[in-house]
Amino acid sequence: MSKRKHSSSAGTSQKRARPAQPEEADEESDEPRDVHPAHNTHLVYTDIIREVGIIESISLKNFMCHALLGPFTFGPNVNFVVGNNGSGKSAVLTALIVGLGGKAHATNRGSSLKGFVKEGESSADVSITLRNRGPDAFKPEVYGDGIIVDQRISSDGVRSYKLKSKTGNLVSAKKEELIALLDHFNIQVDNPVSILTQEMSKHFLQSKGEGDKYKFFMKATQLEQMKEDYTYIMKTKTVTQNNIEKHEESLDDLKRQYLEKEDKFKSLASLDEMHDKLEELKHQMAWALVTEIEKQLQPMRERISAEENGTVKFDQKIEEWKGKVVEAERKYKAYFDQLESVSERVQVLEPQCRSLKEESQAKSNACKAAEAAYHRNMTNLRHLEKDKEQLTKRINELKNSVSQSTEADRLQRLDRINRLQQELQALRDQDATLSQQQDQFQQVIGKYREEVAKLRREEQDLQRQTEAKRRDLRDMQASRTDKIKRFGVQMPGLLAAIDDAHRKGQFKEKPIGPLGFCIRLRDPKLALAIESCLKALMNSFCCDNYRDEKILQAIMSRHYNQGRRPQIIVGEFSRTLYNIRDRAVNHPEFPTVLQALEIEDPVVANCLIDMRGIETILLIKNNSMARRVMQSGNPPKNCREAFTQDGDQVYMNRYYSCDQKRALYLSGDVEEEIRQIGAEIENQLAHIAKFNQRIHALEDEIRNNENLLRKTHENKKRVKDNMRKIQFEIGDLQNVEEPQSEDINTLEEEFQDICVKINAAKQDSENAKIKLNQLRRVLEEAEQNYRRHKEEISNIKEEADPIKQDELGKAEQEVERSKHHAKHYGDKRKAHVNTIQRLKADLDSKETELQASIAQATEICAERVEQDQQGDRDEIIRQYQEAVNKYKHIALQVKNLKRFISLLGKIMNDRHKAYTEMRMYLSVRCKYYFDSLLSQRGYSGKMSFDHKNETLSIAVQPGEGDKAALNDMRSLSGGERSFSTVCFVLSLWAIAEAPFRCLDEFDVYMDMVNRRISMDMMLKIAASQRYRQFIFLTPQSMSSLPDNGLMRILRLNDPDRGQTALPFGRRNQEDEEK
Repeated sequence: MSKRKHSSSAGTSQKRARPAQPEEADEESDEPRDVHPAHNTHLVYTDIIREVGIIESISLKNFMCHALLGPFTFGPNVNFVVGNNGSGKSAVLTALIVGLGGKAHATNRGSSLKGFVKEGESSADVSITLRNRGPDAFKPEVYGDGIIVDQRISSDGVRSYKLKSKTGNLVSAKKEELIALLDHFNIQVDNPVSILTQEMSKHFLQSKGEGDKYKFFMKATQLEQMKEDYTYIMKTKTVTQNNIEKHEESLDDLKRQYLEKEDKFKSLASLDEMHDKLEELKHQMAWALVTEIEKQLQPMRERISAEENGTVKFDQKIEEWKGKVVEAERKYKAYFDQLESVSERVQVLEPQCRSLKEESQAKSNACKAAEAAYHRNMTNLRHLEKDKEQLTKRINELKNSVSQSTEADRLQRLDRINRLQQELQALRDQDATLSQQQDQFQQVIGKYREEVAKLRREEQDLQRQTEAKRRDLRDMQASRTDKIKRFGVQMPGLLAAIDDAHRKGQFKEKPIGPLGFCIRLRDPKLALAIESCLKALMNSFCCDNYRDEKILQAIMSRHYNQGRRPQIIVGEFSRTLYNIRDRAVNHPEFPTVLQALEIEDPVVANCLIDMRGIETILLIKNNSMARRVMQSGNPPKNCREAFTQDGDQVYMNRYYSCDQKRALYLSGDVEEEIRQIGAEIENQLAHIAKFNQRIHALEDEIRNNENLLRKTHENKKRVKDNMRKIQFEIGDLQNVEEPQSEDINTLEEEFQDICVKINAAKQDSENAKIKLNQLRRVLEEAEQNYRRHKEEISNIKEEADPIKQDELGKAEQEVERSKHHAKHYGDKRKAHVNTIQRLKADLDSKETELQASIAQATEICAERVEQDQQGDRDEIIRQYQEAVNKYKHIALQVKNLKRFISLLGKIMNDRHKAYTEMRMYLSVRCKYYFDSLLSQRGYSGKMSFDHKNETLSIAVQPGEGDKAALNDMRSLSGGERSFSTVCFVLSLWAIAEAPFRCLDEFDVYMDMVNRRISMDMMLKIAASQRYRQFIFLTPQSMSSLPDNGLMRILRLNDPDRGQTALPFGRRNQEDEEK
């Protein structure tokens, strides 16, 4: 609590009548005379109601363990808050302390304010209404009859105040206003006499040290605060005396210097010499003006010459940056043309690739057909050769045969031959069918293998994307505690290394970055648009010079062993924002990137203006609206591009879609980002699982088709074997069938025909083989062309990606940066030329003034006269005046400080004397009231103050005071000690000023008899002090108390863990005071 203004004990007579002061006595041993019973001591108080400072009501929300408590309406005199443990009694008292500005440790309920916020809630609210009536009201014209003090405590321990009038209008939100209010009402929430908490009460009751009681007395009467103030003043007095001694030591040196300067001044010249030289000085004065102007002309000429030389440097810089603009535009055009060329090449190659694929498939089919024809020719050739062999064998058999087959055998053989030929034809049909099946199986296997390869490539791409998202997820999870980790796991270590290097003085200016960490969004919905605009600049750093850039590169090399390092931008730091009024976009509906960001550091803002031109880029959330604004033929002035909420980039003649789906660095809700990334990872893993399932299914199909192909091949081989066997059998039967008498010449003619057919079949087979080889070569060339075109398209697309993502943007940034620097140096050159012209005009004016001065000096003295020792004289006079002024100033300071110390010592002696007297009077009054209160139960006691050793001893005897010896309070029972302590507290009430008194569980450790007596005493005092408010908190029912219009009992219900509000019942239901 801040220091308060205190008044003397006699200063409160205007508010109420005070009991008569006892005569001055020895505060150590003398007891007050004419001790009166307690019921008579309080009859002098007037029966009035206090109009200011008392508590009218209090309400709590989400405070400690209570969701809603109150509002409680207190009466102007006696109030009892009763209820079992946990019902909220102590919470009300704690809220009263905290709500009126008290610290957390003053409540003995916690060390931090955030501990008072209900678990699971973001804040707690306390509202207290104080009465503000009568002539002592605090700003009644502003607040009215009541002052509402609202306090909100956040979950991180920050509290805010709102002081409202009786009607609820906000008057102030400053703590200084609350302190002034408490000072005016003399409310001291940290004074145990005003508010005695349960913990403080128990500690005081159980304390047995005399020093603790003395400290309690000093704090209750505010003498401790006065003592601390006096101690601080005496320390300040000692420091001031030390300063006086130092000034006195330096004063002698100043006086010596002053006297030396005075001697030099007196020895300059005598009065006679000055009269003699007066005429000469007039002549010198006439030409001195000429000399002075000539001295001014030379620096002006030198500066003009230097500035004209500097113009050349500006011209060089302008030409240099103009060349860089041309070069940057050339690079940008080259990259743009290259990107357009790549797009055109892809558009040209894709139809060719499709046609090549179709051509390759057609060539493959033709090759397969030629291969089948070749195999058929070879089969026919083998058949013909077999027939030739059989015919040769038959001819030989006929020539050697001596017998002839019978007609029945011949007919049987012919029937057998017909059946075999039918079987042969069926086998040939089966062979053709199997050949077709082989082709189909081979095509299916090839198709499945291509699909498997494609799926594996897509699976690998998804695996890489999943790993990237897992890295993003780890960075996001790490950024829960440290947002800088969003910019990479190496970034915290890099920043720590930069701070360490800066502390060691390695940098001229500490590098700034990453830039994305130095900016804040005004609209969180534009996060993706701004990241898409800034791209690599989000991770970039700014350096003031190239030396700092080299040091930063060395630091980065230790933290980025692999992968891309953050970009470093070198440019002289400017602590003022660029003047962009003429070149910025000013749109009434859509903001620029610069307007959408909160950038505290002008260096960061200037860097983004230089590198990206953020003052010329609009942010338009809707895609169609962005197209209408930018591509309607009349874009906004100075606007060269725009970005949509989805990150798409819109130019006047083209539109680029954004591949990025969410913001990585500027997103506000980290948990939502983590959830989205996790969902995307799960989705990609599900896709990978589907790919694996599809691949496994295709591989199973490939294996099944390969098995079927193998079986088909085996069946075809078996069919071929059966065909050959049948053909051999037919040949044998035909050879047997031919009779020996048959004409051999016919067989030989048939033999000749077969030989001709064999030669023709060989020629056909050779031609088919040649054609097959040609088709295979053509097929291989077609497949190579198809693969080459496909790889070329892939390479072209891969070549276009870095151009689109990095090179084109960097080139565009370089163009804007070069244009900005060229314009910057152009403006500086223009200002430089204007400065030169102004200097030349000043030089001409000064030369004209010089000619006029020479003419005037010639009229006074025809010959030029130079000054002699005038400069030395003026310097001596100036030093003399300075020494005199400095000596007088220090002497005056020392004199004033001595006067202040003397006055302060006198004041402190008077105040310390008054402090001692007040301490004595308060001690005597405390003894008086203590004895009076003890006597109500027939106790006797003694209170001894030892102000030197700061102890307070209390001796109490429960029996008759004359018959029994006084004993220390440690020998009393718990109830007797509690009753004695209550008497001590009530005696402090009588000598301490406060608008209200609060006691929490004041009857602890008391038996029923002492509790009843203590209660009667407090009620008597309360009845006689109706100008004060009393609030008693007790777990007792207080059902035995009499009904009284000035007494109000608030009963708290037992706590129900399921309810959110704790209602209270009130014993007497009278209306609130109007």
